[in-house]
Amino acid sequence: MPTDQNSTLALQVYRKLNYRLLPFLACLYIIAYIDRVNIGFAKLTMSTQLGFSDSIYGLGAGIFFIGYFLFEIPSNLILQRVGAKIWIARIMIVWGLLAGAMVFVSTPLQFYCLRFLLGVGEAGFFPGIILYLTYWYPASHRATATATFMASLALAGVIGSPLSGFIMTYLDGISSLTGWQWLFLIEALPAIILGIIVALWLENGPEQARWLTSNERDWLLCQLNAESLAKQQSGHIISFKKALWNSKLWLLTLVYFSIVMSFYGISFWLPQIINNLVRQNLMLTGLLSAIPYATAAIGMIVIGHSSDRNNERSWHIALSALAGSLGLLISAIYNDTLTLALFGLSLASLGILSALSVFWSLPTAFLSGSAAAGGLALINAFGNLAGYLSPVLVAWIKTQTGNFTYALYMLATWLIIAAIIILLKFRTSVSRLE
Repeated sequence: MPTDQNSTLALQVYRKLNYRLLPFLACLYIIAYIDRVNIGFAKLTMSTQLGFSDSIYGLGAGIFFIGYFLFEIPSNLILQRVGAKIWIARIMIVWGLLAGAMVFVSTPLQFYCLRFLLGVGEAGFFPGIILYLTYWYPASHRATATATFMASLALAGVIGSPLSGFIMTYLDGISSLTGWQWLFLIEALPAIILGIIVALWLENGPEQARWLTSNERDWLLCQLNAESLAKQQSGHIISFKKALWNSKLWLLTLVYFSIVMSFYGISFWLPQIINNLVRQNLMLTGLLSAIPYATAAIGMIVIGHSSDRNNERSWHIALSALAGSLGLLISAIYNDTLTLALFGLSLASLGILSALSVFWSLPTAFLSGSAAAGGLALINAFGNLAGYLSPVLVAWIKTQTGNFTYALYMLATWLIIAAIIILLKFRTSVSRLE
């Protein structure tokens, strides 16, 4: 096929993929993230009304990730076997039902159990989507696609923070339900509805995509098959068992763990940090909490596009992590000044989320097949143990010191560790990794 015609066809295919897949997948992730971290807003009144201490809250917020960890790898391997359509639909419906059941929490034990089961229900969703993107996007376009998808993580904060503030301010006491109960109920319903839509909207791969013409489908499959063949010929890892013995997989797991430590430290405690600065104004807390996420949403797409355009991953990840660390330090030093603290939290969110989005181009550059399914799940599972450890540590440090300053220093240190590992062990281009 002539080069100019091939280029035109490529533009048509990627335009269709971007319009058909990414907005819908982004919507799913927005709901997933809101249901996962709305506990941060619920705490503002839930803890007082139910008598939960910071330690109880920290353990309940984090225990989600124990269930997530235990079922992550099996879930992703099942997805590869049965297909994304049915499995992602199942995940969303189950977690929606469990998220809604948080309305009935009245004791710490109920709180712990439901948070644990919510982790079990959602296990496999995120790495499943990352794996699903490899079915459609060659490596040269994957960082941009992943960053665009993960920008929904930031958009979830932009949407979820004001929405949570509104619900807890204006629905409190209606029909004998508290604001935090309405929060869990209203924000759980979209997961169930979208779970049903998933079964009707998604295809398991390009072969089933009736919205691509035959020429477009053949061209895309040719690109993906050529990339798969090149991986096999260059010694890329296909077997999950073999991947478990690869040092790069475990180093990436440590990098991801380090970034996630800072990410969930911010996610679960951001509303309370801002709420303390605005003197317990829930609506204003919701509006201001959206600013760091809005900043991150723009930065993620820009940095992901830059990573693809320059065919470079390591410096993009490392510099983003260091920017996030700097932002955390600023917010710690100026924790009593709203404008500067908010600037620091915005820079931290931009750096952390940008590092996370580009990060996923590294493991998919040398893993494929069952190695990719299991490897992505393993990285995400072990990495998300930080989602358990981080809120617990932040709660403990805050209890010991009376403020968030030293907790933010601790989170900043984890980002520096991630940047050092990336620059020492993964300072290479995508083409050389592959």
